[in-house]
Amino acid sequence: MTGRPIRLLLADDHPVVRAGLRAVLETEPGLTIVAEAATAEDAVARARHGDIDVVLMDLQFGNGMGGAEATAAITARPDAPRVLIVTTYDSDADTLPAIEAGATGYLLKDAPPEDLAAAVRTAATGRTTLAPAVADRLMNRLRTPATALTRRETEVLALVAEGLSNQAIGRRLHLTEGTVKSHLARIYTKLGVDSRTAAVATATELGLIRRR
Repeated sequence: MTGRPIRLLLADDHPVVRAGLRAVLETEPGLTIVAEAATAEDAVARARHGDIDVVLMDLQFGNGMGGAEATAAITARPDAPRVLIVTTYDSDADTLPAIEAGATGYLLKDAPPEDLAAAVRTAATGRTTLAPAVADRLMNRLRTPATALTRRETEVLALVAEGLSNQAIGRRLHLTEGTVKSHLARIYTKLGVDSRTAAVATATELGLIRRR
């Protein structure tokens, strides 16, 4: 990175958010914004040009590809840019897929400007920056692995929260209805609950799934 600025791609479907990120980062020495993308698909395509060091990636883009999927597509390529997630979502259902997809860092949009700039510089070197709330929950998962929900269990519970039946969840995740029931049984045990409603309420309170 020495001798030239860190080159950035801003990927967010809200123009106001992109403008806000640009306003913050353009004033920072050693950072330059090369391009913007309003869809995850555009971000993946633009990141292939070879002139980006760090992609600032939102998680939700409305219809089409999501941020975690785009992150996986970007980071799978040789000499790929780093991906720094910048989003409003901090539940396990959001953070785990993004981190597993290869994101170098995970920051929330309410982070102070100086934290955003520092996270970009950290990501450019390949080191990790995590929002404090995200880091705390990841540490708790490591300390108490027996009670942590797996990614699949988190996906199942998130769909329960949307009101889907076991059959509908099975269709969405390509699982048998029996497998969905098995996941729910393990979820109940881990959360210490005995109903779908209680599981959703507890998981929401713990930040395992997103508040709706």
